[in-house]
Amino acid sequence: MLFDDTYKTISAPVEAIFRDRGSKFLAYAYPINSDADIKPIVAKLKAEHPKANHHCWAIRLGIDRSVFRVNDDGEPSGTAGRPILNTLLSKDITNTLVVVVRYFGGTLLGVPGLINAYKTATEMALAEAKIIEKTINDIYTITFDYPQMNDVMRIIKEEQLQILEQRSELNCDIQFSVRKTQVEGVMSKLNKLTGAKIKYDYSG
Repeated sequence: MLFDDTYKTISAPVEAIFRDRGSKFLAYAYPINSDADIKPIVAKLKAEHPKANHHCWAIRLGIDRSVFRVNDDGEPSGTAGRPILNTLLSKDITNTLVVVVRYFGGTLLGVPGLINAYKTATEMALAEAKIIEKTINDIYTITFDYPQMNDVMRIIKEEQLQILEQRSELNCDIQFSVRKTQVEGVMSKLNKLTGAKIKYDYSG
């Protein structure tokens, strides 16, 4: 199978509200890049909704879509975080956090009712979102002598590489981003430049 170097995520935060028998489910979806983004977002929503009974969430992370976490925040196990995550899975989106804030309306919804409510609230929020496709890129830095600038820039232009950072002195550094499927071709061209050093930084 050809390596797939794209993934889908949402372009901006969105929200929606679902009501069932007096209970209110406020769903918030956010594009995120790492685990570290979760805590501040959940804390902010808890501060905005101090009287809510539950702040349940799920994330899917990683361009290989392999990382996921769920939190039922006091709801019966499997009735909140899991339905939220399943909705992310069925939409095939990653790098996304969905938090559903629940205000209890006095009537118990039962397990099927809860699963349906968290799933529906999540679906409604994601229906508001613009789903975008991003490419998986490797980030490299090339270091070279100033006279080689034209050669390096020509390759960057030919391959339509995105420059992230550039430092031009006697020794020049250019940090650039290259689609995973392009890496081999780009490297073989850059490696032909005498004295240029290429360092792999990270994937993103």
